[in-house]
Amino acid sequence: MIVIPFFSKLLLDWFEENRRFMPWRGESDPYKIWVSEIILQQTRVNQGWEYYLRFIERFPNVKTLAEAPLQDVMYVWQGLGYYSRARNMHIAAGQIMQLYNGVFPNQYPEIRKLKGIGHYTAAAIGSMAFKLPYPTVDGNVLRVISRIFGIYDDISQQKTVKKITRICEKLIDIDNPGIFNQALMELGAIQCTPKNPDCEKCPFANYCVALAKKQVDKLPVKSSNIKIKERFFHYFIFNKDGKTIIEQRTENDIWKNLYQFPLIETDSYCEKINNKEMKKTGFGNCKPVFIKEIKHKLTHQLLIIRFYSVEGYLSAMKESWLTVSDFLGYPFPKPLSGLLAKN
Repeated sequence: MIVIPFFSKLLLDWFEENRRFMPWRGESDPYKIWVSEIILQQTRVNQGWEYYLRFIERFPNVKTLAEAPLQDVMYVWQGLGYYSRARNMHIAAGQIMQLYNGVFPNQYPEIRKLKGIGHYTAAAIGSMAFKLPYPTVDGNVLRVISRIFGIYDDISQQKTVKKITRICEKLIDIDNPGIFNQALMELGAIQCTPKNPDCEKCPFANYCVALAKKQVDKLPVKSSNIKIKERFFHYFIFNKDGKTIIEQRTENDIWKNLYQFPLIETDSYCEKINNKEMKKTGFGNCKPVFIKEIKHKLTHQLLIIRFYSVEGYLSAMKESWLTVSDFLGYPFPKPLSGLLAKN
């Protein structure tokens, strides 16, 4: 590994001049750091900003989160996606209340025991709230370190992540680990970006292997093995005297614990549901009228969603009939909440 004198000072001086304002930045409360880090998983800063403020307003501490009904937590999370994050936070809040008397644990191994908290999140909480010298290695850090130190290993491989983590363990500022972690991630977010990085203004321009070899666009190396699965959803919006039916998703699948209209999922694309499919779910005598079709992308899935309206009563459905105004407080997946917002 190349030696870069005063690595931490160069980084922290750059951060002092260039860091962006964020409502959680500079926070020392481990609970608020935890909330921000979980929200920012798989979520852009500009999208997560309002969700963070709304979440903290509704659940200002561990106790309020632990004691809240899961449905309330899912409702506040509605539209943010990756709903297992919210479910895990609810469980972890209960763990903190039961195992630590409501006090957020301040040691890395104990933080790691909480539901839904992996190395990265534990390192972030530990370093920012308790000054524990654990590096946070996210996609930004993998890119920055790969370029500066000329690492050509595939960052999608766990052994490469461990290799870069060991490098960061040697670089981290033990007096200011939280600020160091934020600075390194920020460098990747706004300076050493995936495309068109501003290398001339980078504090490590004189040391960067990728820049010296004119291979900035070649690093980091990352193979893509993501396979996209197509799924075909058909939602039926029943209408009887201004009321409709909703049901809760309880299977161990996407959108667990959220609500939806009665659904038929088919194995392949079809413009019209056949009678066989209708009868399987008790919709046999219904005459659905097609409304619209949308596509909704998830990380590993592409959902082709078709909506139908159905007039009349469906005796086979035992769920409660509700008016649209009754839906307030029920969390829906984004494609459905978007449709409701327009009606």
